[in-house]
Amino acid sequence: MKIKIQNNTINILFVFFAFFLLSSCDQKNGKSVLKNNNITVKVFSSLTCPHCANFHENVVLKIKNDKEINNVIKFEHIGFPLNLQALNAEKVLQCSKNQEKKDELLTHLYKKQNNWASQSDINDINESLKNIGKTYGLSITELDMCLKDENLEEKILEKLLNAQKEYKINSTPTIFINNKKYKGDHKFKDFKKEIEKLL
Repeated sequence: MKIKIQNNTINILFVFFAFFLLSSCDQKNGKSVLKNNNITVKVFSSLTCPHCANFHENVVLKIKNDKEINNVIKFEHIGFPLNLQALNAEKVLQCSKNQEKKDELLTHLYKKQNNWASQSDINDINESLKNIGKTYGLSITELDMCLKDENLEEKILEKLLNAQKEYKINSTPTIFINNKKYKGDHKFKDFKKEIEKLL
């Protein structure tokens, strides 16, 4: 009887220590676990906002080209259009279903922002947006449909309203790193330091 109790006790202790060791491994390898998961960076921005274009060019693109940390970061553009021009540009962006092309299109819209967004007539702006969209594999028919798509417009505006309620957005760009608002300067070095704190 005593032997059975001892064996049971040993089994219980073994399970306990095995669990403890597994927990310890998870804690010790916390950084490794994190590196296997993306740090999510949400960028709430309007495509006609110069500060958003600046952040994209001088922070987002540089982070993506930084071999030390680019493999752990997932950038998420969340449209927060502040005018009709930005809304239509967002429609064109959402028209692209290929994520790689969409990322390239987003960069192009920011890079050429002064050209297409500065025009006074919305029809001229739409033509410029369609010309840009064509460069990234979208047909004129697709682009016309997206620009006239009321359901797409409602989805974009609904996301804007939800973002306003949940994240209290009052300016663009507003950046959240893993759902924590980034309050530092919109400079590459400052932003990289903030990311490195999580590694």
